[in-house]
Amino acid sequence: MTVIGGGIAGLCAAIAARRSGAAVRLLEAAPRPLRGGNARHGRNFRLTHEAPLAYVPDRYTADELRAELRSITGDETDRALTELLIERAHSIAGWLIEHGVHLQPPGTGVMPYSRRTAFPLGGGKAMINALYATADRLGIAISYDSEARSLLRAEDEGWTISIRSAGADDSIRTRSVVVCAGGPGADPAWLRDNFGSAAEGWMVRGTRYADGRLLDLLIGAGGCAIGDPTTCHAVPVDARGPQFDGGIVTRITSIPLGLVVDQSGARIDVAGAGSQPTHYAKWGPRIAACPGQIAFLVLDAAGLGRAAPSALAPVTAPNLGELAAALQIDHTALLQSIEDFNAAPANAARTIAEPPFAAYPMRPGLTFVHYGIKVDATMRVVQADGCRHDDLFAAGMIMAANVLRRGYLAGLGITLSAVFGQIAGEEAARHVRG
Repeated sequence: MTVIGGGIAGLCAAIAARRSGAAVRLLEAAPRPLRGGNARHGRNFRLTHEAPLAYVPDRYTADELRAELRSITGDETDRALTELLIERAHSIAGWLIEHGVHLQPPGTGVMPYSRRTAFPLGGGKAMINALYATADRLGIAISYDSEARSLLRAEDEGWTISIRSAGADDSIRTRSVVVCAGGPGADPAWLRDNFGSAAEGWMVRGTRYADGRLLDLLIGAGGCAIGDPTTCHAVPVDARGPQFDGGIVTRITSIPLGLVVDQSGARIDVAGAGSQPTHYAKWGPRIAACPGQIAFLVLDAAGLGRAAPSALAPVTAPNLGELAAALQIDHTALLQSIEDFNAAPANAARTIAEPPFAAYPMRPGLTFVHYGIKVDATMRVVQADGCRHDDLFAAGMIMAANVLRRGYLAGLGITLSAVFGQIAGEEAARHVRG
């Protein structure tokens, strides 16, 4: 069998299938140094537990996870898949540990206490490297720089996959396929088609290789699309970061400590964003609506002193006039915005007054799109006519819209990808063995 995509969904599918007795080949479009998809940038994953464990404190129950999922998705979710995800969120940490991943003890890292999520020791890249080491040890054949270009039903049984590897074309025959190639968010043309010209000012937080090509192939072959291609999860990121692969370290989290203005110097705000840990999810779309899709977080010395460390140093200046010049925004407009902000009673605890001053230029950073391919509870791709092939599966963010048609919960992407990747691998191996 063949797994397409070398992120965490693909790795979990390949390992689960190999452990179930199947011979497995894993195709990763990225070169080896960039392997691992968006999970390379992952920081934590969500899990349920009834008691404190070595890597997570307190308890976080299935009922709590169910309620939180319902609060963001409402009834717009596949109930069977959601319950499957909740059920297996209890065992995901143990499965990852069994396959080489080390988890960080509570209270030892720089991130705040969490009873809802566990943190891989060394971050997402260490987690990915551990799973690749396990895949190697199990004898899974891994092909890097190998992009699946077409997926065709074979005349007798199985599939023919056309591959471009290191500039050369090849094809393979396989008895079953698990597609774990991510969503379409890293294709600039696709983003323009679905979000308009404003998408040209966006940045993509994850891998450039999740370009939606495999999703297009599945839909073109009759697969049923699910979700809304014009909705996404986006957060504020440093505008000076890379166009792709900025990951978690370019996210701007200190907005509650300062004032946000657009490129004209006018203040912008988000109703209800507040200072909760999830405030950034509301700011991404707001910045996307700004002229030029850019905004600036302005902080004084007190706010900067409380801000979390960032990958890129802020723009600093001894006074607001020089800061405005450095940001190339109107000095008078910026001063008026700050004066109005400081005069508002609700902002008394965080006025912008103490020099030196600092600013972060921000753009919307796309995490994922709420759009993908429909699957059943065995991860088999559902066709538009309701039928399905016994030997074609999908897992990870390419099918996440079955559960997440809107909103997001911190750490859920890795959990969803790992859980559904395992199921897809187990089912694909069962088909091959049968």
